Amino acid sequence: MTFRYRWAEGQFDRLPVLAADLIRRKVGVIAAVSGDVSIRAVMIANSAIPVVFISGSDPVESGLVPSFARPGGNITGFSMISNDLMSKRFELLSELVPQIRVISLLVNLNYRGATEGTIPLVQRAASAKGMQLHIAKASKEGDFEAAFASLVQQKVDALVVGTDPFFTSRREQIVALASRYAVPAIYEWQEFAAAGGLVSYGTSLTSLYRKVGIYVGKVLKGTKPADLPIQQPTNFELVINLKAAKALGLTVPPTLLAAADKVIE
Repeated sequence: MTFRYRWAEGQFDRLPVLAADLIRRKVGVIAAVSGDVSIRAVMIANSAIPVVFISGSDPVESGLVPSFARPGGNITGFSMISNDLMSKRFELLSELVPQIRVISLLVNLNYRGATEGTIPLVQRAASAKGMQLHIAKASKEGDFEAAFASLVQQKVDALVVGTDPFFTSRREQIVALASRYAVPAIYEWQEFAAAGGLVSYGTSLTSLYRKVGIYVGKVLKGTKPADLPIQQPTNFELVINLKAAKALGLTVPPTLLAAADKVIE
């Protein structure tokens, strides 16, 4: 069996060309695991090759499939309900950083999920807690320095890093800047915490990719994507980096330590 791998390096405008290349090579199935932008690139270029996806949004609301139980067509996969976890991340940050007055959200405005899902949801969550929200923007590697500098100018107390495959690919740079500017930040993936980030809360990427592999295997053996229901994760991981907390002068409450799935010391 041959595996063909294509990565846009966070440059979403490259996805249509990469998708067309895979389709031209007549692959047996495509795993689109970089969010809705990669899924749509494949769908626009292809209506026959089976697709197994990972989506950070509700695939029914976004129009990817008609229903979770019966996705229909040639696609199926997994919905991470990433944005739905934002309220929980706010609660965790509030426990770690008392009396947050100004909170910032780091987003990539070129990522559809940011403008249609993340920003409105975080705005509601911030308003509900009486916090002022500052939007920091980064769409390419060179934008991060200015984005973090703006946090100081706005006197931000804490940061939520938005869900974005581009940010995941730049996690070491983001974590290093959060450390340099001494900004307590919460992330989606535990890979950020492993890279030195303060705290993460979200689905296990390893578990998701394993499940995608299982679905891909079923499709290659003849199962139609339309017969494989869209699945959602039921377990979420809280990872706390105590070394990062100490560097920021934060004391992690015992209740959070007890709730953590993993503590990095």
